[in-house]
Amino acid sequence: MTRRDKPISLGEFDIIAAYFRPLTGGRGGALDLLDDAGILTPPAGTQLVVTTDALVAGRHFLAGTAPEGLAHKALGMNLSDLAAMGAEPAAYTLAFVAPKPLSEAWLGAFTAGLADMQAEHDVFLLGGDTVSTAGPMTLSVTALGWVPAGKALRRSGARAGDDLYISGTVGDAALGLLIARDGRKLAGEAGDAFLKERYEQPRPRTRLGPRLIGVASACIDVSDGLAADVGHIAETSHLAAEVRIQDLPLSDAARVALDGDPRLLSTLVTGGDDYELAFTAPPGAADAVRTAARAAGVPVTRIGVMTEGDGVRAIGPGGAPLDLGTGGFRHF
Repeated sequence: MTRRDKPISLGEFDIIAAYFRPLTGGRGGALDLLDDAGILTPPAGTQLVVTTDALVAGRHFLAGTAPEGLAHKALGMNLSDLAAMGAEPAAYTLAFVAPKPLSEAWLGAFTAGLADMQAEHDVFLLGGDTVSTAGPMTLSVTALGWVPAGKALRRSGARAGDDLYISGTVGDAALGLLIARDGRKLAGEAGDAFLKERYEQPRPRTRLGPRLIGVASACIDVSDGLAADVGHIAETSHLAAEVRIQDLPLSDAARVALDGDPRLLSTLVTGGDDYELAFTAPPGAADAVRTAARAAGVPVTRIGVMTEGDGVRAIGPGGAPLDLGTGGFRHF
């Protein structure tokens, strides 16, 4: 056993100084993590957007998940919430609740994963808490961002006749979970590795969300599954959503998996953890949507339309309705 594999013998404040203080990047508002709270000054003309998510071992992530991937997911899912509101990410806090023993190697890899995500999305650690527990590991991140005053994207702004869009591809993470949890072989060695990575390391669309302000009428991030989250837009906007299954953007790996087992279609549409943006926009905004997508470097696909009524209707080839089940991740 190497020194770094041994359980950490440091106290709470030593752990903070050695592993978490570097994540502040020396930003003044973090106060070197020496005080009871951090300080942020909002840019003029903006509002603060705040979101919190918790990850509990055995519920939200699998035992044995690589610490780098766990860091990506813990921070990424919160940054995705900011993107769905059109907010520019600024900072985050972390409540780190870990069972003993905890090794230097594990904690070093975890904080390195956070550092990678921070660099990609230009955020820093503002503060938090570090606690040991006899229970499962629990990570709670609160992310903070800025949005122009009165311009935040909401779920409730869709109108009948609006087009429905999705960023990126659908269902990769749900297939990746099958691979990570059940050892399924779905898309060949390279394809399975891609799908597993998409599950373990989400790609929050922080560059797209702010560019949708003034373009999208409603927006949500796809965390609980496309069908469930589009359903949230429909419900809060008092409308129905029609999703054309043949128009769903799928990765090459997902297409291989679906060709091998067509029954996976329901998994693609109802499985969670995509962390893409589903949004609506008026038909006349199609050019503006494409412009925003190009500027963000993110592919965007029109997958349906909002109509009068309620619920989500999946439409197959030839206009036939498809029953995909209820699906959607449940936190309780």
